[in-house]
Amino acid sequence: MRKRGFIGSLVSLVMLLRVLPAADSLQLTLPPVWYGTPGVPVSLYYDNVVLTEHPEALRFEVKCDLGQSEARRWTVTPEDKDVGEHAMEVVVRDAAGKELERGQTRLRVAPRDAGKGRELKLLIVGDSLTAATAYPNEIARLLSLPENPGWKMYGQHRPASAQPGVAHEGYGGWTWAAFLTRHEPKEERTPDGKGWKKRSSPFVYLDGQGNPALDVARYLKEQGGEEKPDVVTFLLGINDCFGAKPENPDATIDTMFTNAEKLIAAFRVASPRTVIAIGLTTAPNSREGAFQANYKGKYPRWGWKRIQHRLVQRQLAQFGGREKDGIYVVPTELNVDPVEGYPADNAVHPNAAGYAQIGSSFYSWLKHWMSGPQ
Repeated sequence: MRKRGFIGSLVSLVMLLRVLPAADSLQLTLPPVWYGTPGVPVSLYYDNVVLTEHPEALRFEVKCDLGQSEARRWTVTPEDKDVGEHAMEVVVRDAAGKELERGQTRLRVAPRDAGKGRELKLLIVGDSLTAATAYPNEIARLLSLPENPGWKMYGQHRPASAQPGVAHEGYGGWTWAAFLTRHEPKEERTPDGKGWKKRSSPFVYLDGQGNPALDVARYLKEQGGEEKPDVVTFLLGINDCFGAKPENPDATIDTMFTNAEKLIAAFRVASPRTVIAIGLTTAPNSREGAFQANYKGKYPRWGWKRIQHRLVQRQLAQFGGREKDGIYVVPTELNVDPVEGYPADNAVHPNAAGYAQIGSSFYSWLKHWMSGPQ
């Protein structure tokens, strides 16, 4: 019995090794910097940083002076003594211990009281992940903790699920292009009056000739008068790129970036001091069954995983290193649990825990930004 068990284990190991990707295909992708705040858990989920169908066949080692490694993640809840920058190295090995790839990043922990005594004016823009209102609610909850700034959210969308003061511009199925150009001659609200069946982009108005035109300055004036938002966050990309070719999504991503840059430029012209924060497109549910439940085999998980991974790489290249222009990257894709952060039957929309992780990622970046010179 022992001999047969050993042989069976050996066969299982051989089969597992066969599914391992080649070293050059893992594409370990880490942002240069990510963010934490005392008292708020933050994690790096291994499945979210490599391109493989079988992360369980790999060994991950994280070297850092704080936090701990677990089976599917590295995690930490920073303390006040941890404020500052912490170098991190991620090493990926195969089942036999051979190193496949390694990469570096830095975790910046902001002070608990960053921004205290000021008012933060915030506009949140996105697709159905934002429309669900769960992560804007979490941002609001965290900002309402002691030693935080006062806060105000701009936006025309205040669904029934929104907590007091929470508003945003998040709409299911929307893309960068939709916010840039969409116009509906006859907008239609839901029966409760809190949502929309059809609507124009909140940033598009009819001009003097009756033609729809982008007018971010008018939107900001109508929302805040002379008070412009300090920060505009964007979390988009799923709808822009979901139908791309998994083997080569770059042309679709190029089109998305063209639209994104136009909308960002319009905000920069309308309010030069407003900071733009780009959330990296979140990784999908780890379960193939969730994709089957939603798409009946038309869009398998591995197809979207390849697109999403490439999209994150491109977003880091497109928007990274532009802080001097008031454009920042928020690594929202690291901190969403691809297993426990999703329901069993939804491919790209998190559950309450996953949405809270998105919210805490934006919150920790906001705290970092508020800790610096404004």
